Amino acid sequence: MSEPQHPSSGQSSGGASGDDPNVLEPATHADYPLDEDLKRADKRAREQVRGQAPGWERGVLEKVLLATLREQRAARRWRIFFRLATLGVFLLVFFTLFEFKTTTKSVSGRHTAMVTIDGEIAAGTSASAEAINASLQAAFEDTASAGVILKINSPGGSPVQAGIINDEIRRLRGIYPDKKLYVVVEEVCASGGYYIAAAADMIYVDKASIIGSIGVLMDGFGFTGLMEKIGVERRLYTAGANKGMLDPFSPQSPVQRAYAQQMLDEIHQQFITVVREGRGKRLSDDPQLFSGLFWSGARSVELGLADGIGTADFVARDVIKAENIVDYTVKDNIAERVAKRFGAAMGAGAVKALLWSGSLQPLR
Repeated sequence: MSEPQHPSSGQSSGGASGDDPNVLEPATHADYPLDEDLKRADKRAREQVRGQAPGWERGVLEKVLLATLREQRAARRWRIFFRLATLGVFLLVFFTLFEFKTTTKSVSGRHTAMVTIDGEIAAGTSASAEAINASLQAAFEDTASAGVILKINSPGGSPVQAGIINDEIRRLRGIYPDKKLYVVVEEVCASGGYYIAAAADMIYVDKASIIGSIGVLMDGFGFTGLMEKIGVERRLYTAGANKGMLDPFSPQSPVQRAYAQQMLDEIHQQFITVVREGRGKRLSDDPQLFSGLFWSGARSVELGLADGIGTADFVARDVIKAENIVDYTVKDNIAERVAKRFGAAMGAGAVKALLWSGSLQPLR
């Protein structure tokens, strides 16, 4: 039997056209390069390299070297930048951490010392007893200070902190009897702020200042009626009959209410005693004086809560007779302020937890 004949490319078989898609064409030699083809391609590449202009290797090397130099310069610039940035951060941290508490003293010779209470009177703030007492001590101890101005702009705060400051003012006035302390009120001097002011020799206000609020309060909320309506049961377990006193989710006991009122009256009487001792016969006999009301600066002068209208400049110039004012208020550095705020935030969370547990209630 003879071998079948394969038609060549481009010819029809059995009368079929070469363009018929059903007819398969055999693969040609060009579709699969052999070793000879690879050898010929390599030979052409070598001939092309030999045909280039003389010194092409040097040009390639120069390009490589230039690219390397550019990368090194960029890396060096970034190193310098990061070193300078690190140095700047280090210097900032250094001056932040080693900036000691200081008082601002810009005038030598005879002058009026000034200490400022601004904001809520509370531990851990710029108006804490620790900070204010340190400032007052520096002001009184300076032999060049002719008198001390305590400038107050505070709605009040902790009765404990205010009491500590009041006691320190009295102590310093006893040690330095010839050095007077004058309170100058700006916007407001109420509650704990006035508790402190009562220890001064004299109090000066603006006619529109807010003065007074001689009282104590304890506040909270009660949710027992709401819980009954929505069907919520409070489950509180205590060891001690009054441990859950003032719990906002438990009914209020008449005995516990009376006890809380007794404690408030006691603290209120302490406040009244301090004001009477500080102001003496200057106080009027107005029955509303210790009711917790507050008055304008002009009215407070009429009631004997203040001595006159005047600013810090007025007191320094016309009362103390030392026009130059030097600020002795202790300043916290940045690190201390951040640390205090962080600590205050943590402490506030703990106090809130205690408040909600019924162990403590805020006093103002």
